[in-house]
Amino acid sequence: MAQKHNFNVEPVARFAGLNAAIRRPREIAFFSFDEDHKFRLDASSLRYYYPPALPCDLSKGFETFRQLDDSDDDHLDGLLEAIIVYEKEKGSKTEIDFLTWRGMMTKLMIVPFSKLDDWEMNVTLFQGTIFIEENHTKKISSRGEQYSSAGRPGAMSQDLMSFWGYKFETVSLMPTPWPETSREYIESREDQVVSNHAQYCSIVRTGFGKVKMILGGEVDAVMAFKPEDRSQPIEWVELKTTATITNEREQIKYERKLLKFWAQSFLLGVPRIVVGYRTQQGTLERLEELSVQNIPDNVKLKGKGLWDGQTCINFAASFLEWLKTTVTSDGVWRIRKREKIPVLEVFKLEESGHGDILSSAFVEWRTNGLRSHQQHLQELADNAKVEASEPP
Repeated sequence: MAQKHNFNVEPVARFAGLNAAIRRPREIAFFSFDEDHKFRLDASSLRYYYPPALPCDLSKGFETFRQLDDSDDDHLDGLLEAIIVYEKEKGSKTEIDFLTWRGMMTKLMIVPFSKLDDWEMNVTLFQGTIFIEENHTKKISSRGEQYSSAGRPGAMSQDLMSFWGYKFETVSLMPTPWPETSREYIESREDQVVSNHAQYCSIVRTGFGKVKMILGGEVDAVMAFKPEDRSQPIEWVELKTTATITNEREQIKYERKLLKFWAQSFLLGVPRIVVGYRTQQGTLERLEELSVQNIPDNVKLKGKGLWDGQTCINFAASFLEWLKTTVTSDGVWRIRKREKIPVLEVFKLEESGHGDILSSAFVEWRTNGLRSHQQHLQELADNAKVEASEPP
């Protein structure tokens, strides 16, 4: 049996006193999935926020929902395809310690305050970078268990409640900026067919402490417009729905939700979250805008203090630095978090290769394509120098 390496989560207090530095996430690339969920290296699925009319029935259109079948494992393919194009433009390899989806970093970051979480990730080391993906088999089986477990009598189905979130996006978003969007379109959003096939994915460069990383993740929308200058911050907005809070129990549940809301947005540099409060029957009643950077302080000062943002950051930095010293050879590794067990287990599954974590196109690019591309760029530069030195 493979040797297990354990990273202890408790005592959580040991991560509270640190102050890991964070690199501000900066978008370096992006891509879209279109309405057929086909990969496109463009911003065609970028959406713009404009608040919906209230009240709004979030159940309307459930029967015609175009739901994406995500039973296939896409691994890191879209992210890696965009990185290939980015490196072609840059003319060099991207020197980072980690590359993964935002969802994986969210899970890792909130571990100190998420005792009930149960998940697995697959890991491989290639050319000095650790690549992390979700263990798709575990994800699908966990979802099946969640959906098959009996809910409260009279409670809405999991499918319908998931739909409410996509419906909220549909009634809140536009395909063009507000000045270019007709009033007719804005007022007809409640009647549109809801689909979760199209996505805009932002790819950012960021870091925790000494660790440099690239994260990719879906963003819901931009507030007004996306600046052409990549050095400028982007006014992204995330949309979330939650039940209207009527008692202390629901307040505690909401505060726990805020941990994930905050971590997801923080990791991609999203500055604002719009929360849609709904009734138990799915009627959207009111909206609230949250500043992402203020959420941890508000939880501390006004809430029950159920989690601490800086502790999450410090934990993530410590774990990633430890993981760098643990995953030091080829093969496929696994990170495992088990419910109610305060340990992250890391162990090797396969002694060689990268499983399906890395696409064959990416491995070929890094092994041969990048070198050939650099040689081609050098030849072009040399020819340009010769032409410039020749007399007219």
